[in-house]
Amino acid sequence: MDMSFEPGVVPEGPFVSARDGGAAGLEPGQAIDVAGEMFRELAEELHRLRVGLRTGLKEGAAGEPGELSGEVREAAKLVRDLRAATQLVLEERNRVDKLRKDIGGQAGQGRLDLDAARDEIGRRLACLRRAG
Repeated sequence: MDMSFEPGVVPEGPFVSARDGGAAGLEPGQAIDVAGEMFRELAEELHRLRVGLRTGLKEGAAGEPGELSGEVREAAKLVRDLRAATQLVLEERNRVDKLRKDIGGQAGQGRLDLDAARDEIGRRLACLRRAG
């Protein structure tokens, strides 16, 4: 039995670029927008889960102390999973933002205006001299 995997020449998935031959493929800018919307929806869902978990823990705390051991363990596991999922979403969001900047170009963003920085430093030093 052969265990190799050959995906084929036709790309699949929601982020297939039209230039890669996808019939209904997305342009790079569209793919980034789709990814941004997916991450926004996921962040909203994670927020709802977090609020629900917090509410459930408050309701469970009002019960018998002995009843909470299993529920607390399960809640702690859910909190760890939620934290890991949130971290993954933030990392992916940073990647999407970086790709958006790469596709859209810098257009003056991210440049350091040394003249403005020099003027600001001079202004702050003058304020310190007057105050001191």
